[in-house]
Amino acid sequence: MVHGKKLAKETLLPSVLEDDDAETESKKLQLGERRASRTEVDMRGPKDQCSSPDGNVLDRGEREGEEGEEEEEEEEENEEEELEGEKCVISDEDYDTDLELGGKEEAYDPTGKTCYMEACEMLQVVPASYFLHHMQDSELSLMHRGLGPQGTKALAVPLVTNTSILRLNLRDNWMEGMGGAAIAEMLKENCYITEVDLSDNNLGDYGARSIAGMLKENSTLMSLNLSGNHFTDQSAEHLGPALITNTKLKHLDISHNALGERTGQTLGHALSENTGLRSVSLAWNCIRGRGAVMLADGLGGNISLRMVDLSYNGFGKEGAIALGQALKENNVLEELNVSNNRIPPEGAIRLAMGLKVNKTIKSLNMGRNPIQNAGCYGILKSIQENPGSAMEALDFADITVNQDFEDLYTTVKEIFPALTINHGGRIGTFRKAKA
Repeated sequence: MVHGKKLAKETLLPSVLEDDDAETESKKLQLGERRASRTEVDMRGPKDQCSSPDGNVLDRGEREGEEGEEEEEEEEENEEEELEGEKCVISDEDYDTDLELGGKEEAYDPTGKTCYMEACEMLQVVPASYFLHHMQDSELSLMHRGLGPQGTKALAVPLVTNTSILRLNLRDNWMEGMGGAAIAEMLKENCYITEVDLSDNNLGDYGARSIAGMLKENSTLMSLNLSGNHFTDQSAEHLGPALITNTKLKHLDISHNALGERTGQTLGHALSENTGLRSVSLAWNCIRGRGAVMLADGLGGNISLRMVDLSYNGFGKEGAIALGQALKENNVLEELNVSNNRIPPEGAIRLAMGLKVNKTIKSLNMGRNPIQNAGCYGILKSIQENPGSAMEALDFADITVNQDFEDLYTTVKEIFPALTINHGGRIGTFRKAKA
């Protein structure tokens, strides 16, 4: 175990802390470790000082003996004399054995506190006290802590070998691309963390590239939130191929970014090939035009997605038509949100064509689209004409309907008693109430 700890410091820490000059950072870290070791020795009592992991600490008797020597001997000769005279354990292996036999403290810090403090010292950042107190929890939440790029790098060091944390929430820490790259490097090595929230961290396209590289190697991460990170179409070009390769990720949120038309093309192809995702959110982006059509085409060929959120984009009429065709082909999707997409009545009616044959959709949100009563009526009518429909909830928020729709709903309710509909009210209702 001690050898493993030493190996982690020598191989993993430089990669996590890597910056413009990796070699310089590595040398700084080594100097920081030696300095931290000397400081730690000074603070320990005489009984503990002969048990330092790095093998260079002597007990009080040996130090007194050395004070009497006139000349300083070489390191190897000192170790031989110490072994013969005092039988003090100094090597990694002997040290571990001595602790096991004596029942003293561990030869290394399994919590990672030591290496975290060393990393903070090297990067000149203040250690996060909350992290130090909750390193052994299964869920670690460090939201709104202002870690920044350097603080995130320091945090990533102990997480490389941490085996306790399963869910990691680092939302809103302004870690930027460099911090995101450090977390990505950590997740390449950590095989215990299954859920990560990196939303609102200004990762940018650089961070997206690092995250994409991680997704190609990581095989344990199941949920990833990348919302609000200023991703553009260039980010999608990195994430698309990663989603084709990765089959373990189940939930992905890349909402509230600046993903545009090219993103629809890239992710459309990726989603058609992906076999692992169960839910994906692309809400609050700029997907429209040809990109919206190609994204819808990709959803039609997907065989794993259960929930898709496309709200607050610009699918419009053409995108709605493509979604209608996708619903004819897809036989696994259960929830679809296309609210606030500038879909006109004709687009809604064409989308409803897919609902006539679809047997898996349980929830459809078309709220805040200008589909008017005609669009709402067309969608409800298509459900009535599909005896195999699984629809349970229709959302037409802020869209007013007329009495014809209400009458149809009453009829459909007899066929599908579990169906619930939310709408913006019936035309004329408020006028009558006022009178």
